[in-house]
Amino acid sequence: MKVDITKYDTIAFDCDGVILDSNKVKTDAFYHAMEPLSKEAAIAIRDYHVKNGGISRFKKFEWAIKQYLNDLEYQPTYERLLDSYAKEVESGLLNCQINPALDALKESTQHANWLVVSGGAQVELRDVFERRNLTQFFSEGIYGSPDSKDVIFSRELSLGTISGKSLFIGDSKYDYISSNRAGLDFVFVSEWTEVQDWREFCCENNIPSVDSLSELII
Repeated sequence: MKVDITKYDTIAFDCDGVILDSNKVKTDAFYHAMEPLSKEAAIAIRDYHVKNGGISRFKKFEWAIKQYLNDLEYQPTYERLLDSYAKEVESGLLNCQINPALDALKESTQHANWLVVSGGAQVELRDVFERRNLTQFFSEGIYGSPDSKDVIFSRELSLGTISGKSLFIGDSKYDYISSNRAGLDFVFVSEWTEVQDWREFCCENNIPSVDSLSELII
């Protein structure tokens, strides 16, 4: 199913697995943060993260603590896990590959407003994008957790940041579900996804997919 990206007034992007090749960075960081407390919990949160791509770290660590570490004092454990995770992720995000198609895609959609809607921490994202000279691409802003994608889409639609015919480019099931609820079109990028059954998911939901962002360049 061919996607004509030139017909969109607003284009929103997920970050991990779309703009940056950073899915494995975060998967490994969840495991490494949890492993000193419980290897069982480390394996569980790693698998839970992969199955629930696009959802914030805050929800995932809350889940793991309640499921596997309920005998530990909650708040200090939660903060330590977040801190350990954030340190590893920051290093990974600063060194992972930037999608090589980004410049050409921007050139072919100069008429459109771009923004980022991510499950990653907003403060962290904005810092990384600034340090990697990516902020310039996204005139309408860079948004992330603790707000969920559902909240971000709803808010930015009401503010007019997302306007006209709009598209979300993502690589997870939640990317599709949240953007579809908000009324945006969606295209799935499979190049760096961690969704094992993405082909079946796209087929069942009639979702257009591309192997890489370069396929969207007109």
